[in-house]
Amino acid sequence: MTLNTIETSPPASADGPSEALGSPDLKTTLCHAGRHPEAHSGAVNVPVYHASTILFPTLQALDTKAEARVRYGRRGTPTTYALEEAVSALEGAEGTVLTPSGAMAITLTLLSHARPGAHFLIPDNAYGPCRHACNEIMIPMGVEVTFYDPAIGAGIAELLRDDTALIWLEAPGSQTFEMPDIPAIVAVAKAKGIPTAIDNTWAGGYFLRPLAMGVDFSVQAGTKYLCGHSDVMSGTIACGPGRHARMKDFAARMGACVGPDDAYLVLRGMRTMSVRMEQHYRAAVEIAEWLEDRPEVLRVMHPALPSDPGHAIWKRDFTGASGLFGFILKPVDRPRLARMMDGLRFFGMGASWGGFESLLIPTNPAALRSATNWAPGGQTMRMHVGLEAPGDLIADLAAGLERLG
Repeated sequence: MTLNTIETSPPASADGPSEALGSPDLKTTLCHAGRHPEAHSGAVNVPVYHASTILFPTLQALDTKAEARVRYGRRGTPTTYALEEAVSALEGAEGTVLTPSGAMAITLTLLSHARPGAHFLIPDNAYGPCRHACNEIMIPMGVEVTFYDPAIGAGIAELLRDDTALIWLEAPGSQTFEMPDIPAIVAVAKAKGIPTAIDNTWAGGYFLRPLAMGVDFSVQAGTKYLCGHSDVMSGTIACGPGRHARMKDFAARMGACVGPDDAYLVLRGMRTMSVRMEQHYRAAVEIAEWLEDRPEVLRVMHPALPSDPGHAIWKRDFTGASGLFGFILKPVDRPRLARMMDGLRFFGMGASWGGFESLLIPTNPAALRSATNWAPGGQTMRMHVGLEAPGDLIADLAAGLERLG
């Protein structure tokens, strides 16, 4: 693959290309979804509503407050409703539930299907907080959890039980970037009436629309690409047909809510999401291709590369790729790795990703595996390519790799 062959525009919408008075392009949707200037004195952006108590003008209004959209701050305000509407438009959802973090979005989705004796199927490469929630919350509650090989595809049918209550997916897998066969797994789940949920943070809901593929819940850390500026904690649960009302009520009973300032910032980030995602995509592929040719690198884990084992699935199901990928350095001791990392100019070292800035950290995926073996033959690295000029990032990496020697 060369940079000139990358197609960066996603489909116009889940229903097809833009037409006059028809479904708008996703880029257009991101600019307009959740905005109602006529309801806010013409303001382009929805105002920030700081509210807990909502007053009702009459006793009758108080008696019928359950019918009011805004009736208590924890249940939602015009600011949070605007974000819910925007995420639903992005993901093609029946409705969206907001949470204070991506980790809570995961945990709430798991908890909403948990009961003593229930059985969950979780990919072995799932995001760490998902695995921790299963091991430290679900299992002590009486839920049985089976971690499965992320490459299992339709073979997941062999792991089903009569009490299987949820199948979790992550596309691609955290830290190691395996690509699951979503349609194959969903087909098995649908045949048995088992709900499915996917961590869709990597694609941001922009390059993958899993609800249109039959997945029931699309979970994101809005902290990442929805916000895009590394300054907000946020989570979203986009719900498929018939799934929203119960999830919304469950989250309310759990007390999950988000602050209006955070909701406003995520909304603001979404307005520029299309241009950010396409820049992340192009720059990350360029850098991944460059890393493939470096003698210090054993292999690169990026589904958009033809050399990646998950490339065919990525090409079939996705319309692009984000800025996050991994690679394996040849065996290196910690002092040499420190020489490389400590001198980097544009790559920061820190948790999270999805912001405008580039990040690079060493990881240890083997510590989060139980069903599969991770023995790559070298040091696993996770990179997020931000919005800097790729040439500057490559020069920074080249100097760092030279320091390894």
